[in-house]
Amino acid sequence: MIFGFFISTTLYRLLRPFIFLFDSEAAHTYFVSIGHWLGKHPRLRGWLKHLWLVENPILSQTIAGVNFINPVGLAAGFDYEAQLTDILPSIGFGFGTVGTITNEPSEGNPKPRLGRLIESRSLLVNKGFKNRGLDALIQEHQTSHFAIPIGLSIGKTNSKESATQTEAVSDIVKSFTKSEKANLPFAYYELNISCPNLYGKIEFYSPTHLRELLTAITNLKLKKPVFIKMPISETNEAIRAMLEVISQFPVAGVIFGNLQKDRSNPAFKSEEMKTAGPGNFSGKPTQQRSDELIKLAYKYTNGKLIIIGCGGIFSAEDAYKKIRAGASLVQLITGLVYKGPQLTAQINFGLVGFLKRDGFNNLAEAVGQDAIGPELEKDRDRCYDQLK
Repeated sequence: MIFGFFISTTLYRLLRPFIFLFDSEAAHTYFVSIGHWLGKHPRLRGWLKHLWLVENPILSQTIAGVNFINPVGLAAGFDYEAQLTDILPSIGFGFGTVGTITNEPSEGNPKPRLGRLIESRSLLVNKGFKNRGLDALIQEHQTSHFAIPIGLSIGKTNSKESATQTEAVSDIVKSFTKSEKANLPFAYYELNISCPNLYGKIEFYSPTHLRELLTAITNLKLKKPVFIKMPISETNEAIRAMLEVISQFPVAGVIFGNLQKDRSNPAFKSEEMKTAGPGNFSGKPTQQRSDELIKLAYKYTNGKLIIIGCGGIFSAEDAYKKIRAGASLVQLITGLVYKGPQLTAQINFGLVGFLKRDGFNNLAEAVGQDAIGPELEKDRDRCYDQLK
C-alpha cells in the first residue's frame, strides 16, 4: 500500500501543474464527471478500492446511530450535484456529504465561482449554492443505495424569493419536508447556516434567529440526525451563544467550519490576495480557527455534541490534531485538490499509526484529548453548568 501511495502521489505531482493551467471550475467539473463515470464501473471501483481503501477496526465508530468505517469524509461543496456517491468508498472515504442542495434550483453566483491561491494552499469559493434543486436530487436518488454513509447538506435557496428571515426558514423547512417524504437514502442531514456567499442579509447566527430555525426544523420530527455547518468568522462569545441554543435542540452535532472571510489572515500570501476576486476561502487559511473552535465546542459542551472537523486538512497530522481537539470525524476538499485523490488513504493509514503510537484502542478514545486537561477541568465544568 505504501508503494501505491508513493506512485499515486508522484503521478499527481507531475499532473498538477498541467491541471492548474485550466480554469478552476472547468477542472472541477471535469474531474467530477470522471469520478461519476468510474463509479458506474464495478471493476474499476474494485481496483481503486484495493489500491486506496484502508480498513482497520481501530478507525471505525458508530455516531448518532450511523456506522463509519473510517473518520475521513468529503465535505459539502465539492459534490454539489450528487455525482460521486458511488466512487467515494473506492477512494478511501468513510463518508461524504452532497450539496449544498436547495429547495429550488440555483445557477449560483456569476462566474468566476472558483479560483486557486496556490502559495496560500487555498481555494477562492463563490459558488452561491449552485445546484439542480431538491426535486432533481429526489428523482435521481430516491432508489439509490450507498455503500458508506452519505449525508445531504441543505441550505436556503439563493434567490430574491427567500431573501427575508421568514422566507428563508420556510424555504429550508420545505427542503427537509420534501426529503423526509421522499425517504431519501441519506444517512444524515447537514444544515448549512454558514455559507457567506448568498444573496440578501439572511443570518442564523444570532440566538433568536437560530432558535427560530431550529424550532421549525425540530417540529418536523426528522428521522435522521442533523449536523449544523458552523461559521469560523464569529467571535468565541458568539459561537458559545450559538452552541448554547443548539444544545437545547435534538441536534446530533456541529461542523467546524466553513470558509475564511478574513483576507488579512496570516496564512494568505499577500501577492495572491491582490488579485483575488469576490468570494471567501477554504484550505490553509481556515485551519487554525477551525482547530480553535473544535476545542472550544468540545470544552463548552463537555463532549455533548458530536463535532466534525473541517478546514485545512492536508495530512494525517492535520486530521489527528482535529481529532485530539475534539472532532470525532473530519472532512476535506482543498487537500484533495493540492495533494491528490490518494490523500484520504494516506490520512487513514497515518491515523492508524498515530492511534497505536499513543496507546489508543480505538479512535473514539483519542477524541478531545487535547481539549480537556487537568488545568482545564474547572473551565469545562463551568461551561457545562451553563448548559444545564
